[in-house]
Amino acid sequence: MTDGHLEKIDLLALDRQLCFALAVASRSVIGAYKPILEPLGLTHPQYLVMLALWEREPRSLSDLAEVLRLEPATLSPLLKRLESAGLVTRQRSADDERHLAVRLTPAGQSLRTQAETVPPQVVAALGVDLDELVELQARLTAVIERIAPLRAAT
Repeated sequence: MTDGHLEKIDLLALDRQLCFALAVASRSVIGAYKPILEPLGLTHPQYLVMLALWEREPRSLSDLAEVLRLEPATLSPLLKRLESAGLVTRQRSADDERHLAVRLTPAGQSLRTQAETVPPQVVAALGVDLDELVELQARLTAVIERIAPLRAAT
């Protein structure tokens, strides 16, 4: 309070904006990944694709797009670059030509071992307590699920 009056809260103050805090945090965290991923030959978006494929393969283009929350048109160039790098294959389904099956190559599968070093390196690079990062990730995931839930698997 100032002079007996309530201070007016500026709802448009930059430092009060969730979008600004998330944008800066996102750029900063992704920036920390860049030098860690370079020895693997991956960009951050490519790393996310590989993570999804290391969890389960083959995956359809639409399944990958959904789990990564990307448009198929955004994902296709990423997959082409990963295919050119010899890490994935893209094949049309024999049953349905409209479906594209994405699989890891042996090189893509073996890259997983190297990638296991990425999370601890990122934690160290960020210089933030692991418990705090785990809590932040859980809270962000919960918010994402409320505002943009994945549709149920069919």
